[in-house]
Amino acid sequence: MKKLILFLSIFSTMAFAQPMHKYSVTITNITKGQIFSPPVVIAHNPSYVLYNLGQPARPSLALMAEDGNNGDIVAEAEVHEGVYSVMSGDGVLMPGESVILELETPAGANWFTIAGMLVSTNDAFFALNGVKAPTAFYSRGNSMTYRAEAYDAGSEANSEDCGFIPGPPCGNGGVRDTEGAEGYVYLHSGIHGGVDLDAASYDWRSTVATVTIKVIR
Repeated sequence: MKKLILFLSIFSTMAFAQPMHKYSVTITNITKGQIFSPPVVIAHNPSYVLYNLGQPARPSLALMAEDGNNGDIVAEAEVHEGVYSVMSGDGVLMPGESVILELETPAGANWFTIAGMLVSTNDAFFALNGVKAPTAFYSRGNSMTYRAEAYDAGSEANSEDCGFIPGPPCGNGGVRDTEGAEGYVYLHSGIHGGVDLDAASYDWRSTVATVTIKVIR
């Protein structure tokens, strides 16, 4: 009887264990002159949302959009019940370059969120906010490619003043120009050649990144 109970217990564990799948996420910076901060990739179910357009940015998102620091986003995601896996890049992503991040997730992680700062701005970030992952069952090699827009966190004014911009040609992180901040997340309108930033060097049009999510196993 004990052997039978042990066998049934092992069978039950095997039968109901969550299958694990592995994905690669390739992020390509397609801007002319904007450097991306280390991007973060989050695999989750629909209960996790990084931001809502027209609503104030959470402090963790504002921190990334203003200074390129995704540490609070990672920390929040790691304890969110709807998040299955989180991965952050190790370094900045230069124009025209790509980075590949790999994540292992259970079968229920059907949604991906990807984000990073455009560092030669006051508070711009690129993002895919909960896009569908390719199905993993019997589909190794399946992939989906998305184009990511640039958004404004609305937590800083777009002064284009070097005193408040962490990336080139400025190098002033941790300083915020909050007077006149919009107060909500919206589609960014680009660089207009204000106080210190040259639009010819740092502006963009339409999408700023491509992201390919691929099933490895």
